Amino acid sequence: MAHDHCCSHTAATPSVQQNLDELDFERGIWAAAMDGEVDKVKKYLGNGGDPDAVDSAGYAALHYAARSGQRMTCEILLDHGANVNAQTRSGGATPMHRAAYQGHTEIVQLFLQRGGNITLRDSDGKTALHKAAERSKTQVCKLLVDKDRSLLTVTDIRNRKPVDCIPDGQSELVHILE
Repeated sequence: MAHDHCCSHTAATPSVQQNLDELDFERGIWAAAMDGEVDKVKKYLGNGGDPDAVDSAGYAALHYAARSGQRMTCEILLDHGANVNAQTRSGGATPMHRAAYQGHTEIVQLFLQRGGNITLRDSDGKTALHKAAERSKTQVCKLLVDKDRSLLTVTDIRNRKPVDCIPDGQSELVHILE
């Protein structure tokens, strides 16, 4: 996919060709969370909006904020009761998976402080460590391994450990994950 978003939503700006799901995305909390529009997120939550509401693709606002590196938005959502371990319906991804995949170390740290479970697996059997390894996110890998060395031996559905997910040529990361 050409866009670096969690699902098929591609723009945070309305256009004449939006479908109903895209309009709901725009009006809901998800686009504001993704874009770090703190005031909109606060207003939504202040009006009684559900911090764990999911969009048509099954992602909560915390997934979007985590993926796009919006730490303040993540904090606000968590302060309003968002589930740090929420898993998507279809892929089983958590906000931790999203933050790790993008290399957002501070957000991974925040999730750990707020009860994030680093042993949760997505539908491919991958932990957040697998996701960080896939993208050579060294600092996130170090953080997760320091938190729980048992993650090094977890295998996904293709029987791959995190070290097996590292792109070629990443010897420093291999050293960390062996």
